[in-house]
Amino acid sequence: MGKLTIFILLLLLLGLGGGAVFLATWEIPAPVSNVEKVLPNDKFPR
Repeated sequence: MGKLTIFILLLLLLGLGGGAVFLATWEIPAPVSNVEKVLPNDKFPR
């Protein structure tokens, strides 16, 4: 293989590794939203 091909493969692997580390360490905030749902009384046994 040529030196350019090896350089491109190394650069690609380095980018993939950096992206994996970034996603593994990124603290994504949980979505915050209020959910209100009316449950009919017929759904619950007595």
